[in-house]
Amino acid sequence: MKFTVSQSSLSDAIAIVSKGVANASTLPILSGVLVRAMDGVLEFQTSNYTISIRHRIAAHVEEPGEMVIPCKMLSNITKTLPDAPVRFEQADRQVLISCEKSRFRLNTLDAADFPEFPTYAIEAAVELPTNLLTEMVARVWRVTSNDKARPILGGVHMTVENNTIRLVATDSFRLAVVDTQVETSSLEGSFELNVPAEAFNDALSIMSDQPQIMVGATDTQVVFEAGNTCYVSRRIEGMYPNYKQLIPDSCVTSVKIDVDAFSAALKRVAVIATTNPAVKFEVDAQAGTLSLSSISNDQDLAQETIDVEVEGESGVIAFNYHYIFGCLNVLGREKEITLELKSYAAAGVFKAYDKINYLYLVMPVRI
Repeated sequence: MKFTVSQSSLSDAIAIVSKGVANASTLPILSGVLVRAMDGVLEFQTSNYTISIRHRIAAHVEEPGEMVIPCKMLSNITKTLPDAPVRFEQADRQVLISCEKSRFRLNTLDAADFPEFPTYAIEAAVELPTNLLTEMVARVWRVTSNDKARPILGGVHMTVENNTIRLVATDSFRLAVVDTQVETSSLEGSFELNVPAEAFNDALSIMSDQPQIMVGATDTQVVFEAGNTCYVSRRIEGMYPNYKQLIPDSCVTSVKIDVDAFSAALKRVAVIATTNPAVKFEVDAQAGTLSLSSISNDQDLAQETIDVEVEGESGVIAFNYHYIFGCLNVLGREKEITLELKSYAAAGVFKAYDKINYLYLVMPVRI
C-alpha cells in the first residue's frame, strides 16, 4: 500500500472523521482510523459502534490497500507537517510516513478487525441548507437530557412539513423550539425524526463547508450526507412528548427586553448567585422596569434594574440564571426578546422572532 496526499487535505480529513473515534474504549481498534487506498481515492473511516463516519479525498495511489492507524497520533503528526505532499508506505504491520525532511514510523492494526461501515436503505429523507440547519440546531441541542431512564429526551425532535422545519428539545426543566420557512419541494409529505443531540451537532459541524445536507432515516439509523462525507448514527426510538400542551396559549404579562442590556445585567447579578442560582425577576408595569436580584447563602445581595416595555400585570418570579443564559447565549441577530407570563407562578416563555423563530420555556424556582 503506497499513496501520496496533500497535507491540507489529509489534515482536514482526519479532523472530520476524528469525531467518530471512541474516547474510552477497551478495544484498541476503535481508537484508530481505517485508511483505504483505491483508484485515486483515499477513504477514511472511524466508528465507536454508536456512530460511524466516512470521508473520501483525492490522492495519488501507487498501490491499493487498507490499514488502521491510531487516529490521535496521526492527527498530531499531520497538524505539525508543512504544507507539502505526504507519502505513506505500508511495510508489514507498520506504516512509514514522510513529508519533505520529516520521517515517522507507526504501528498499524489489522483492517479486518475494524467494524464494517453500516449499510443502510433510506426510507425517508430531506435536503436542507447546511448553514440554516446549523444555526437552528445550535439553539436547541444543549437543551436535552442525559437521563438514561428517558432516552427520548436526549434527542432533538425534527419535523419538516409544508415548507416549515421545526426543531424541539427539552430536558423537562426547559423547552426550546425553533422553526423557519424553507424550500422543501423535493420532500413528499412530511418528515419526522428523533435525532441524538450530539450526533446532530457533530454531523453539521464536520459538514459546515457544504451548501446542502441530506438528513435521512432508516428504521434504526439517522444518516447525514454532504459532499464526500457520510455520518451514520443510531436513531432514538419512541414517541416524543406532546410539548405543545406545555406552551401557554395566552399571557397576563408581556415584557419586551433589550437583549444586550438584559444579558449584561444578568451577568452582574449572577456574580452573587454562584451558590444560589435563583435570580428574582420583579416586573413593574407602571414604571416600565425589570429588576433582577440575587442573594447568596451568606446574604450578599446584587440588584439591577433595566428599562423595559410592559403590557399587563406587575409581579415577581424567579428563575435559575443558568437556564436564562442558556437562552440568551444562543441569540444571534436578535436585539429584543419578549418574556411572556401566564401567571407569576407558571413557566416563563421567552420569544424572539427573526428569520428563525425562537421559543424558550423555562420553569420557575422558589424564591
